[in-house]
Amino acid sequence: MKKHIDRTLSFREKEFKLRPWQLKIQEVIYGTYTKPGRIFDILLLIIILLSIVVVMLESVTYLNQKYSFSFLTIEWVVTALFTIEYILRIISLRKPFSYIFSFMGMVDLFSLLPSYLSLFVDGATSLMLLRSIRFLRVFRILRLSRYMLGADILGDALKNSRHKIAVFLISILTIVIILGGLMYVIEPKEAGFTSIPRSIYWAIITITTVGYGDIAPVTPLGQALASFIMLFGYAIIAVPTGIVSSEFTALRSEGIKPFECPNCGEDGHEKSAQFCKSCGYEFKQ
Repeated sequence: MKKHIDRTLSFREKEFKLRPWQLKIQEVIYGTYTKPGRIFDILLLIIILLSIVVVMLESVTYLNQKYSFSFLTIEWVVTALFTIEYILRIISLRKPFSYIFSFMGMVDLFSLLPSYLSLFVDGATSLMLLRSIRFLRVFRILRLSRYMLGADILGDALKNSRHKIAVFLISILTIVIILGGLMYVIEPKEAGFTSIPRSIYWAIITITTVGYGDIAPVTPLGQALASFIMLFGYAIIAVPTGIVSSEFTALRSEGIKPFECPNCGEDGHEKSAQFCKSCGYEFKQ
């Protein structure tokens, strides 16, 4: 493993003309699969978690009054550590803008800004919860990237079904506007239906089965219509789920070979499979 790392670092030094201290920083900060890099990532996640816990506890009035100085100290220590880490990530790269404008680079930057904004804007400290996004680094530490194939398939299913979902949402929007208008005509203003937008609001929370209860029909006709909307709401819940599920199934089936293994009869092989997953028989391309 050590020889492999040395070969990798020597190649990078030759290829990108980085200095030894830059290579060492890269080994620690970007080297997820090296021991120092893994320790660094774990410590980084612990610090992120500590920062989030402090921000949440600071919102509790009693705790903030009692431990305000401690909370403030922890916040600025964490901010200083994040700032140093951000600078090290930039100066250790030959092309720093590739990191600065990357997704994780923007996340790291936005996790720093709330602390400095709090010096000029009241209430900006609550934005420190943006640091929770940095927990995405846990995918690197736990090596969860192998499971991202399923996420890609789900993303493709959502993308392929976007037109159907758009038609569904437009249809629902049209229905709630009609139902909201009917309830505004049927129900008295004393029941809470004081305007068409407010009546549409009631139709939305009713058809989605949320039902806050802040507005309720009082006339028999209005209650009958409300009952229909509630039942209709349960029926439409399955529509977007069915749309995405059908696309998901179609994408999954596209990557499966329909034939059986001629040796053992096992089926359901990936398109790129060269050998049977059961007996190891080599497929003839």
